[in-house]
Amino acid sequence: MPPAFPERAAWGTASSLRAWQQQALEAYFGVDGTKPGPRDFLTVATPGAGKTTFALRLARELMERRIVSAITVVCPTEHLKRQWAESAARVGIRIDPEFQNAQGRVGKDFHGIAVTYATVAARPALHRNRTEARKTLIIFDEVHHAGDGLSWGDAVREAFEPAARRLALSGTPFRTDINPIPFVQYEEGPDGVRRSRADYTYGYGPALADGVVRPVIFLAYAGEMRWRTRAGDEITATLGEPLTQDQTAQAWRAALDPKGDWIGQVLAAADRRLTELRRAIPDAGGLVIATDHEAARAYAKMLRAVTGQGATVVLSDDPSASKKIKTFGETDDRWMVAVRMVSEGVDIPRLAVGVYATSTSTPLFFAQAIGRFVRARRRGETASVFLPSVPTLMGHAAEMETERDHVLDRPVREDGLDDDLLAEANRKQDTPDVGEELPFETVEASATFDRVLYDGGEFGMQAQPGSAEEEEFLGIPGLLEPEQVTQLLRKRQAEQIANERRKKTGDPRADRTAAEDIASLRRELNGLVGAWNHRTGQPHGVIHNELRRSCGGPAIAQASADDIKKRIDKIREWAAKRRS
Repeated sequence: MPPAFPERAAWGTASSLRAWQQQALEAYFGVDGTKPGPRDFLTVATPGAGKTTFALRLARELMERRIVSAITVVCPTEHLKRQWAESAARVGIRIDPEFQNAQGRVGKDFHGIAVTYATVAARPALHRNRTEARKTLIIFDEVHHAGDGLSWGDAVREAFEPAARRLALSGTPFRTDINPIPFVQYEEGPDGVRRSRADYTYGYGPALADGVVRPVIFLAYAGEMRWRTRAGDEITATLGEPLTQDQTAQAWRAALDPKGDWIGQVLAAADRRLTELRRAIPDAGGLVIATDHEAARAYAKMLRAVTGQGATVVLSDDPSASKKIKTFGETDDRWMVAVRMVSEGVDIPRLAVGVYATSTSTPLFFAQAIGRFVRARRRGETASVFLPSVPTLMGHAAEMETERDHVLDRPVREDGLDDDLLAEANRKQDTPDVGEELPFETVEASATFDRVLYDGGEFGMQAQPGSAEEEEFLGIPGLLEPEQVTQLLRKRQAEQIANERRKKTGDPRADRTAAEDIASLRRELNGLVGAWNHRTGQPHGVIHNELRRSCGGPAIAQASADDIKKRIDKIREWAAKRRS
């Protein structure tokens, strides 16, 4: 069986399974398929890999073997309940997504129900009675939500302790608090720290190699920001250059402010990228993730001015939000603008261009947001995400392939992978999330194309919006294999550097800036990482992460020249040892 078989199975409808899904079933039932399967099973698979298809195939198999006779799907959001019910219906499993606690019983026409974690937490005893009444399979979608505080964890444990089978699914990094997630197994490592243990894991790196998900090209934009404080002082800063934490936060908000030019220039660039992708993917769509309702509506107006077409606007308090999302997914409309609620609960395979226009920066939210763009329908599709050139986001983008387990026995909120922060990010947003009013007034905000991040490497140098240099990167074809993306990015970068040198007089190296020195070192390191990838088969991102662990320092997006030199020396040391 090839790595991805079939090439594109309709979501929740595949009669044949992808290789990883078959392997996960074999891990559950045994290679010969004769084992009854464990009571608890945790599957961690990257967004877009097809967790729903796997879960429904497992559910159908358990029902046919009469191991279970009922199914309960527990989801984070109302919208996801309906998606599960629609997908289940395609494989002959009838799920009621409209079940309410007041009903008590589910209709005889249904095999089970889909409910939210909040619904379970409201009346755990009711759901325990339902679970005890029939041999039930519980499917926990994004199981980290089951650990939302002790009260939620206790409710989930009470409700589903009697279940015949429990299948936990996760596609994003786990929580960082020290509340154990119900029904997840933890093992103590050599360091004495307990970590969650998945029964089957399928990460972004393997999924990318298999052609199951799209490669993601991150296009970062810097720019000059000027704002006025409440005291009347004007402050100017350049997004993308070293700034204090407060300066970065304010420059970031100025960039996203519809009153400035930055966001309009980035939306225009993103739309040009979408036009290029639609040459190969005719129905490719774009999604802008906004911070609040006011900004979302303003961005939609900007897109209308750019494209001449209206954009679908999805707001968190809109009762028709699910219907709008479904309709957009079934059309070939260009753009949807949504308040940050779309980090989970949106499955639109045709989404291929994203604009990260929110000030939320937790790794969990970022991973979930990028997961909206990675689902591949045919091999060779690429996804492009536009984002501000902010160190935190650059670090997240550079570490796309990092896999994290839930770790107990450590300080709470060590690295921001925290569901309390995520809940705050996804709450109803009517006004900007910085208090009653912005602490400053945006005076001016302009964008500059900064660089491209892909597979742990960086490509390109700064260019003005609308310039030929920017267009070289916006015009990357929409159908490319991952290695072709890397080759083309290297070629475009080399051409850009050559053009810059031709513009100068005398020795092209004489007035090279510190930024150009760092760019040169990054190119050298990326070349060595590429060579090591061919030698060992390790993904580029994994190699970069190992170099960072060995040498210290931040992710390559924030690394200094000295940091990069240490990593160059280290990878050469690896190569020398391997030869000897």
